[in-house]
Amino acid sequence: MSGGVDSSAAAALLREQGYEVIGITLKLWPQDCVNRAEDKCCGPQAVTDARSVCHKLDIPYYLVDESQDFQKHVIQYFADEYKAGRTPNPCVMCNQNLKFGRLINRADQLGAQYIATGHFARVERSAQSRFLLKRGCDLRKDQSYFLFSLRQDQLARILFPLGEKSKSDTREVARQCQLKTADKEESMEICFVPDNNYGGFLQSANLVQKHRGEIVDLHGHVLGQHDGIEFYTIGQRKGLGITTPKPVYVVELDPEHNRVMVGDESALERDEFTANRCNWHPFETLTGPLEVTAKIRYNHPGTAATVTPLEGDRVRVKLHASARAITPGQAAVFYQDDLVVGGGWIMR
Repeated sequence: MSGGVDSSAAAALLREQGYEVIGITLKLWPQDCVNRAEDKCCGPQAVTDARSVCHKLDIPYYLVDESQDFQKHVIQYFADEYKAGRTPNPCVMCNQNLKFGRLINRADQLGAQYIATGHFARVERSAQSRFLLKRGCDLRKDQSYFLFSLRQDQLARILFPLGEKSKSDTREVARQCQLKTADKEESMEICFVPDNNYGGFLQSANLVQKHRGEIVDLHGHVLGQHDGIEFYTIGQRKGLGITTPKPVYVVELDPEHNRVMVGDESALERDEFTANRCNWHPFETLTGPLEVTAKIRYNHPGTAATVTPLEGDRVRVKLHASARAITPGQAAVFYQDDLVVGGGWIMR
């Protein structure tokens, strides 16, 4: 329970359906973390709200300290990816390792058969007894993208009570149950970066230090200096600190030489990339070319693509139309209609 309306409504719906429900909030912030926001899903206010909801629903509530694993699997990963010239996706890692990782261990300790969250997604079982991940029915709120890396043993233990609901339905459930979170505003930023200034967070948490390097054009001409590739991401235009006749964008990050490469907007267009660490839902491995719709970031509408297996857990993704700012470190998730076929991590 994150202290928001979605997990509150999910708990209320499960209780109405006759489940024995136990509310758990994962305490993810270190005690001395000055970067947490009071009203985020990892902040103290969230705990107060979640406890209030559980009291109203008359269900047990536990606050479980997972700050050590959050630091290891999410915060450190976040910093390491930026150092490597990639743009991380901490929500996917938090889901994989904590919300549907450590939380399953807690469920076992409590003798609980399932874990449930307020994600807008669905899980179904195929005729071949595979657990399938599908989009939530409210496509504007669908969160299946962030869940692509979940394994079969994790999907087997998950309930998504809001999978068939819209956001307005969810708020109505909370209002009918007189829950204080019914009209609570949503948080869209990374939970541990309250002001959306990830560079400031990395510095204040002593995860990165400034180290000057060159900003170069596509021909290697030096245009200016920067304070470290960690503070840049593919497609970035603002904050480059250089003057050029036409707008330029970050098109590549070179961690080996600490260089930021910039070019015009056309240099951001690509129609092919490689992804690794792939995870599949309808089958164990991809054995041949597959036609899908590929999403290269959460807010990307998706592009028709052909996915072809390579050695190991890698695939080549050929987009049928070019896309802007395909970013190493982000998840590429593959769909067929509402079905999440699988996904992987975009490589350099």
